[in-house]
Amino acid sequence: MMRMMMVTALRRGAGGPAGDGRRCSSDRAPRIYTKTGDAGFSSTFTGERRPKGDRIFHALGATDELSSAIGLAGEFSREKGHTFVEQLHKVQCMLQDVGSNIATPLSSAREAHLKRTSFSEKPVLELEQWIDSYSEQLPPLRAFILPSGGKSSAALHFSRAVCRRAERCVVPLVQAGEADPNVAKYLNRLSDYLFVLARYAAMKEGKEEKVYIKPEP
Repeated sequence: MMRMMMVTALRRGAGGPAGDGRRCSSDRAPRIYTKTGDAGFSSTFTGERRPKGDRIFHALGATDELSSAIGLAGEFSREKGHTFVEQLHKVQCMLQDVGSNIATPLSSAREAHLKRTSFSEKPVLELEQWIDSYSEQLPPLRAFILPSGGKSSAALHFSRAVCRRAERCVVPLVQAGEADPNVAKYLNRLSDYLFVLARYAAMKEGKEEKVYIKPEP
């Protein structure tokens, strides 16, 4: 998994600055493949080897997909000149921190691990502020909205759906005491933010939001 490879590389100091500010002894960039996962196992940030089917890696994969989906929505939104693009970039950065927390199971984490991968409630509160700000500008919600409203809006709706799946993957980890509850809270608020933002994008672009119409029997 790409994110885990990056985390492992950073932990080992591969291909980047050493802790004292000097470069590692080799100037050659590390290979993108490590072959360490060929047997179906991967490493957590704590160094623990687990099967790739472990729920930690399912959660990490869903979070990675979410960041990719938001990146695509951000590109569509940038083309339309939306000012919230920088917020989406900040969200992607926060998802890296979400991934770090997920990749650090509390059952095997040491104090040094916890200090580097802790996740506070502050990002959750920021999302709530953004949600309130956009919600105040939107028309009342009177029907079930289908993913629509132009490319930016539809891509944000897709991101919201991926976010819900990521949340479903993370909740069992939180319930088992392996991840910080604020991570699940963040993903919960993020799906609400993406929904509101999708509606806002459609409104700003003058695109029609398609609503659910019960089919004739």
